[in-house]
Amino acid sequence: MASTSITVEHMARVEGHGDIRLVIEGGQVTTCEMAVVEPARLFESMVRRRSYEEVPYIASRVCGICSSSHVVTDLRAIEAVFGVEVSDRTEALRELLVYGSFLQNHATHLFVFAAPDFLGHKSVFPLADVNPELLQKALGLKALGNELCTLVGGRSIHPITAVVGGFTHEIEPAEYLRLADAMDRARPFALECVDLFRDFDTLDVQTEGDLLAMVAPGAYPVCTSDTARFVRAGYDFAVDAVEEEIEEYPQHSSAAFLARARRTGRPYLTAALARVNASWDALCKDARYAAAKAGLRPPEYNPFANNIAQAVELVDVLDRCAALCRRLAADDFAGPSVPVPFTVCAGRGVGFTEAPRGALFHILDLDGEGRVERASILTPTAQNIANLEADMAQLAEKMVAADYDEAMIRLEIEKLVRAYDPCLSCSVH
Repeated sequence: MASTSITVEHMARVEGHGDIRLVIEGGQVTTCEMAVVEPARLFESMVRRRSYEEVPYIASRVCGICSSSHVVTDLRAIEAVFGVEVSDRTEALRELLVYGSFLQNHATHLFVFAAPDFLGHKSVFPLADVNPELLQKALGLKALGNELCTLVGGRSIHPITAVVGGFTHEIEPAEYLRLADAMDRARPFALECVDLFRDFDTLDVQTEGDLLAMVAPGAYPVCTSDTARFVRAGYDFAVDAVEEEIEEYPQHSSAAFLARARRTGRPYLTAALARVNASWDALCKDARYAAAKAGLRPPEYNPFANNIAQAVELVDVLDRCAALCRRLAADDFAGPSVPVPFTVCAGRGVGFTEAPRGALFHILDLDGEGRVERASILTPTAQNIANLEADMAQLAEKMVAADYDEAMIRLEIEKLVRAYDPCLSCSVH
């Protein structure tokens, strides 16, 4: 193929609105853009002059899937300002809340958004006709995530029980045990998911960017660490230094800022694949075995492998949630979950969690009355776009060199974008 222009307007099967523009001239890729065309969301402006008590509930509206992650991230930022240390039991409940959104997101993305690409369908509806049992099991996993968020957070989206210092409500031990049993029953299907996505054919693309994930010694953390790692560059940084380590910058083609590591100037990927690379040894036994069986071992830099990594995390999350629920039922965590006392004061705090789609940062400056003077939200998709564009260009160059036709190039580029599981609405701030 010598020259052509490929445009995808309002790409399907992703959250939000985005366009792809690819220009090939003389057998070379000259333009490759992932344009986010969402309007400004203005959440950071909405919370200015608002009390710290209101901010988590407002921030949770950034995303319907990751609302639990936004709440917990905001709470961690506020607690960093006030010097609040929560109990081990509160930390466990927050993990359950975040893991609920993992189940919601991964099950939806893998089977509603990604799987149709590999099964020859244009949407999930033919899959529902061809293999209704597969889709029903996938939706059952999402429903289990919804139930977990409802019981721990008070509702399936935009949780209300998680507050500064603890939780306002907890379910009874019998409910924890019932949830644990439900997690156990879902595990065999999660293992099947890993095998299913292992068998899908993907092109060989090795991202040249870095990978960013939360890390902690001997752990696979999602909300209990203040340390992030650039995996390929091989260095960690404290979350307080996020604005010194990560640079956001504008691009004319997109309503979202892009991101790169300041030390290296490189774009990076933050997602399930980054977490598996960073904390492989800390995966639960079943998840690690399933990953190894699927050929997913670090270092793994093919962005298409993010789908397999998400399936592996489904296994890991079910194991962890079952164990957490049983320990909560047995009162096996130190301290109660009721909110601890604290004193409102001025200061700057950074919250950091692993949302289903990757690293999530909230930066808050509060005044002496606990009102927001400045807020910044750095979502996974905003961090991923620059690396996604680089991977798209590399993939297009490989296909042009191999004489793929225009229709195949378009399909494979769309599959790559969906493998990143972008939340384009959330990327605009």
